[in-house]
Amino acid sequence: MPKDQYNFAKGLETIYEFSKKEKNSLPPVDKWNPEFCGDIDMKIMRNGKWFYMGTEIKRPAMVKLFSGILRLDSDNCYYLVTPVEKVRISVEDAPFIATSLISEKKDNINHLYFITNVNEKILLTKNNPLEIKINNITEEPSPYIFVRKNLKALISRSVFYELIELATKKNIDGKDCLVLASAGEVFKLYEY
Repeated sequence: MPKDQYNFAKGLETIYEFSKKEKNSLPPVDKWNPEFCGDIDMKIMRNGKWFYMGTEIKRPAMVKLFSGILRLDSDNCYYLVTPVEKVRISVEDAPFIATSLISEKKDNINHLYFITNVNEKILLTKNNPLEIKINNITEEPSPYIFVRKNLKALISRSVFYELIELATKKNIDGKDCLVLASAGEVFKLYEY
């Protein structure tokens, strides 16, 4: 077996063993610092679909496995990282899509949870805030929620409409805003 294939297999074996032991945890990719092995022909499209060598990866378990070893480094590039290798991939926009929203009341405090395309449940908090970028040409918003560390999920249009319906008006620092409340915190959705 060629060395590159051996390293890849060894890295996936390590991740598989980790996932068997730590069912609800992600591999500690931030602690792994293997050598950079180059680019691979893998791309995450804006709609959340993953492609390898031009072919869509249709097995949800494979997408989930790869998404768990994804890292965005300080060079603003995305990498798949195992203990033995690090390969660069292409991401068209954000690596995840927030496909649904759950609003729950706990002890009379609203909690907003976003469910991603890889079935991660993200609570809107200061650790996982919203970010809305406005296209300079079309003036259309692209809303995101932070999933973990510096990885984001693009919020789908239908979920964004749900957020707008849940938003309330509030004056912050003399400016009228649409805001959302989650986990006892307030998040600006829009300022006008």
